[in-house]
Amino acid sequence: MEGGNQTSVTEFILFGLTRDPKLQIPLFVLFLLVYVITLLANIGIILVTKLDVRLQTPMYFFLFHLSIVDICYSSDITPKTLQTLLTEHKTISVLGCALQMYFFFCFGTIESHLLAVMAYDRYVAICNPLLYPIIMTRGLCMRMLSAVYIIGFCTALILSILTFQLSYCRSNVINHFFCDVLPVLVLSCSDTSVNDIVVFVFAMFNTITAFTAILISYTYIIASILRIRSAEGRRKAFNTCASHFTAVLIFYGTLFVTYLQPNSSYSMNQDKIVSVFYTVLIPMINPLIYSLRNKDVKAALIKVGKQLVTAFRGFTR
Repeated sequence: MEGGNQTSVTEFILFGLTRDPKLQIPLFVLFLLVYVITLLANIGIILVTKLDVRLQTPMYFFLFHLSIVDICYSSDITPKTLQTLLTEHKTISVLGCALQMYFFFCFGTIESHLLAVMAYDRYVAICNPLLYPIIMTRGLCMRMLSAVYIIGFCTALILSILTFQLSYCRSNVINHFFCDVLPVLVLSCSDTSVNDIVVFVFAMFNTITAFTAILISYTYIIASILRIRSAEGRRKAFNTCASHFTAVLIFYGTLFVTYLQPNSSYSMNQDKIVSVFYTVLIPMINPLIYSLRNKDVKAALIKVGKQLVTAFRGFTR
């Protein structure tokens, strides 16, 4: 926390989503329900992709890690949000704020690039099905996954260090429900022009490169699907791609709105509303749209569920 001057702020106050007492309890119940569903759904995906031998493929290997990232991503934001909604204790230490920001950027960046890797996996599976086992080897999957994690860790580390080396001697009230970089920078009494540029550049690099990779993959996927002679086959393939692409659009659309807009049009209230989608809702939606509509995953979930019930009954006897 060394900057131009020693910061006089020792903790921040999270303004939260609302100060209306009538809305806080309903929002708490809603967010808690979403968080529980997020944990249960993603844990279910983690279990079935590890326990069912039919799901030991690159697609489910990436889905396994997407579920881990979604749990970490949601757990970084939602518990503190629930606390601020239910109690009057809305403070967060400077270190806690820095850690929350780091993990937010880390897992958000990882998810962004992981979605691109998954799109490439689907491109190979649909456009080059005969070469799929040869191209998507275990070694390639591990290298792509390692690159995704490294990008996430490095991006988060650079942005967090640059943010918290500044001096904070103005108001300590963050007009947000978590420690996002733009609401925090507003509170700094240092020159934030370099930070603004770095945030914009990193957002451009991570968001646009990953989203472009997804667009390219889907261009080839759609072209390949259109060549399928069976109308039923085309319909099923289009439905699968539409669900996936809708989730991608929601995730990247919120990032574009939040981080790639000029400062003159930036709105804290708009940012909070948009942020709810990719910090709270997307981690819950992902396991539903990527796997629960999949027959193999459904069958695996039922099988694992029966095994767990049987094991529990045997334990309680």
